[in-house]
Amino acid sequence: MTTPGEYVPSPRKGSRDQVSEIERTGTTESVDIMGLPVVLLTMVGAKTGAIRKVPLMRVEHDGLYAAVASMGGSPEHPKWYWNLRRHPELDLQDGTVVTRRRARELDGAERDEWWERCVAAFPPYAGYQRKTDRLIPVFVLEPV
Repeated sequence: MTTPGEYVPSPRKGSRDQVSEIERTGTTESVDIMGLPVVLLTMVGAKTGAIRKVPLMRVEHDGLYAAVASMGGSPEHPKWYWNLRRHPELDLQDGTVVTRRRARELDGAERDEWWERCVAAFPPYAGYQRKTDRLIPVFVLEPV
């Protein structure tokens, strides 16, 4: 049974291993996805209230970051999508710097603008969108 506020590692081995390495080294620079930089999001689980940690592609513009709920083009949103919808305040670690952020889901022209930035930072996102019928959600992570 999970206790609210307790850290619960991801059931996905790749994510779990990346989080462990970031915690061991103290920096997100110790891991990558396909050779590209990541950030670490620390959030509260939507159903359990447990602490969840998710490494995501680093998409930054003018001090703001994006979180792309692609799940590799799966037909479903990743579980962390629901976490941010329910509990939008989170910690973001980029390198060794941790900042408090608030996630805001984007739509319309603002989403389109950020989507271009996301694809520029991680080109496979374009293919993930073609793989699925759902519009892949994009959050902007703004300083609190």
